[in-house]
Amino acid sequence: MGNWQFSSWSLRSLFNSRNSAETSQNASSKKQDISTETNPFYHLYSPLVNDKKAESRMRNGQLGTHTMRSHGFMVAKTHMHDWLILILLAILMIVLNCIHPFYRYVGKDMMTDLKYPLQDNTVPIWSVPVYAILFPLAIFLAFYFRRRDVYDLHHATLGILFSVLITGVITDAIKDAVGRPRPDFFWRCFPDGKDFYDQLGNVICHGDSKVVREGHKSFPSGHTSWSFSGLGFLSLYLCGKVRVFDRKGHIAKLCVVFLPLLVASLVGISRVDDYWHHWQDVFAGGLIGMTVATFCYLQFFAPPYHAEGWGPYAFFRALEESRPTIVETNMLSEEIEELDNNPDLGLNDLEIGIR
Repeated sequence: MGNWQFSSWSLRSLFNSRNSAETSQNASSKKQDISTETNPFYHLYSPLVNDKKAESRMRNGQLGTHTMRSHGFMVAKTHMHDWLILILLAILMIVLNCIHPFYRYVGKDMMTDLKYPLQDNTVPIWSVPVYAILFPLAIFLAFYFRRRDVYDLHHATLGILFSVLITGVITDAIKDAVGRPRPDFFWRCFPDGKDFYDQLGNVICHGDSKVVREGHKSFPSGHTSWSFSGLGFLSLYLCGKVRVFDRKGHIAKLCVVFLPLLVASLVGISRVDDYWHHWQDVFAGGLIGMTVATFCYLQFFAPPYHAEGWGPYAFFRALEESRPTIVETNMLSEEIEELDNNPDLGLNDLEIGIR
């Protein structure tokens, strides 16, 4: 009995010592809980990042515990099958690249649009993985060192690798199936300028077999699809991180987001300027790359316009698992508010409720 009286006195002292600032904060928190409980889809239609203080509290209070050392192995183990699928996609892409494409019929009257000069690439093939994969990975690492969120680093890395490899498989499969000749096909097929045709009017190439085979891989553009799959993913990532859709009208944020897309577009234009692709090849490649990048991004992150678009789904799931249950929080809020509204309320009623 003595211990219960001491607990009651401690409870009374605790409630009486709270200041008005805490009361206001609890009332605001309860108001937000009521809005959430009234509409179960409240979080989907909430304003675009309308509570930066809450976001800051989540970052300061939780992100420090989600590092590579503490959660890295667990996160990688959870997605072990995804990493195995990535390896299979890489192998499949290599196989598709080695397959001979379909040798489409090319007649003499078709050579009018295929006599553009054969020249080197403005954007060499080795540079594509550098700016489409390695550069975005460096950006992801920079955000990790700032926020210490292994979920964000892991899912961004996994997402962009899926984006690039899926795009590569789709692009190479279509290239092999279509077999469209490049704009410089004539000089690939007849390097000396002397053309030969069979009795059906189809070309009889006497150029280097590898060069001729590459000449049948015009549609779609691989440079363009890879560029948009990697840089398009980076653009979506930055869009969520800098909170472009916060309704504050900072145009500078749009410049940051559009810069990767501009680079990808210029790469596509260079493919037409080098006479390696027709404009239709570039358009199709950009569409494929951007579409795959969007799907892969949304597998791990909320849409950039969403209130939780600045972090991956797994991060918020981890917060929910470490957060006290909603029922206990609501019960405590109701008891505290009841004491605020009725200071003369005896502790007997409250003690009965606690029992």
